[in-house]
Amino acid sequence: MRGFPTREQVARIKARYPAGTRIRLDSMDDPYAPIPPGTEGVVQAVDDIGTLHCRFENGRNLGVVVGEDSFSVLPPEEEQGMTMTMG
Repeated sequence: MRGFPTREQVARIKARYPAGTRIRLDSMDDPYAPIPPGTEGVVQAVDDIGTLHCRFENGRNLGVVVGEDSFSVLPPEEEQGMTMTMG
């Protein structure tokens, strides 16, 4: 994403990645302190320019920029490990 997102784009980002959303980082273009690929984290908040502020499993807190950093959304924890049984 080039420049700052519009208010409408930020509203869509906030709706798509609410607090509690689990992500897995694929890549981050941060030459000073990147988070390693494959690290999982949880969105704590989305600010007014659409940055996802995340707490990662390695103890770091860092902003993830939609459109710049690459990540995948993971299913909520309660969905992991659930199995369906047919009765």
